[in-house]
Amino acid sequence: MTAIDPTRLDSPRRARALSRISKADGWFKVLGLPFMTPLLRAIMGDSPRAQMKQLWITLFVPILSILAFLILWATLAPQVQTSLGAVPGPVQVWQQAVTLHQDALREGEKEAAFNDRQDQRNAQLVAEGQADKVKERAYTGKPTYYQQIATSIKTVFMGFLIGTMIAVPLGIAAGLSPTVNAAINPLVQIFKPVSPLAWLPIVTMVVSALSSGSDGLFAKSFIVSAITVTLCSLWPTLINTSLGVASIDRDLVNVGRVLKLSPLTKVRRLVLPSALPLIFTGLRLSLGVGWMVLIAAEMLAQNPGLGKFVWDEFQNGSSDSLARIMVAVLTIGLIGFLLDRMMFAIQQLITFSDKR
Repeated sequence: MTAIDPTRLDSPRRARALSRISKADGWFKVLGLPFMTPLLRAIMGDSPRAQMKQLWITLFVPILSILAFLILWATLAPQVQTSLGAVPGPVQVWQQAVTLHQDALREGEKEAAFNDRQDQRNAQLVAEGQADKVKERAYTGKPTYYQQIATSIKTVFMGFLIGTMIAVPLGIAAGLSPTVNAAINPLVQIFKPVSPLAWLPIVTMVVSALSSGSDGLFAKSFIVSAITVTLCSLWPTLINTSLGVASIDRDLVNVGRVLKLSPLTKVRRLVLPSALPLIFTGLRLSLGVGWMVLIAAEMLAQNPGLGKFVWDEFQNGSSDSLARIMVAVLTIGLIGFLLDRMMFAIQQLITFSDKR
């Protein structure tokens, strides 16, 4: 970042720049970068001492906290001996992260070479007038770490999408109607605490019974994981949607009655805008729960993804397995944080309430 000499800026330009920084402050907080506002203000020469106090809280304290954690980790980890050797420290985990990245690059080169050979063979067959023998085969090499991350994200979004499509309409109905709420509430209280480990065998048997045997558009293990995520993650959205709809201003409800709005128009014009903040709170909670549940579901369903990666490394039992599992743990935490920030950013774009 290039430093800006405040003396070169005239007052109007400086005032506009500070105004833009103030407007961007909300988005910096949404993106998890709250230190950007005092940093930019300090660069612009706006009360450097006051900005340094803010930088201390928003930037330096978190950095010092992370450094303290890394030092504690590096000190204590070698003291714990397991059947696979000492618990790896930050350096060993970083080395395995680099190794996984290099493995992914090598696998990408193998796939590119395979596709090149296939294209050359097919081109030769076409040139020889044997176009009917041309075949396109997908590369079936070992999935890379990045591909397993992508599979996990795809699975959690599929389960989250299905859960949202079920939970939001049900929540709206429960919020509008005390009768529907009384009918749904006992089922919510019973099924909400059920663990994904309990749902998984049932889901596996039902999906196996309903599937035709061969995998269709999605692999059977993918469907099992996605539905398990749905069953465990839809409850926060359902409860918060119901609460948000039930707590809308009674005057708005009376206005809808006076105007004789149709039920659909009432929901679209009055209910949804008022309940959106709590609906998004439920969606953020559901996505977080779904991401946590997914790892356990992938482990047991053997669906390719981070959960299966962790399980395979645990079964592998090599000296690098613990470090690779820790790479996966850190990856899971980082992706969970990014998913929450993404939902919070969407919430900021769509809603205009402080009830988050």
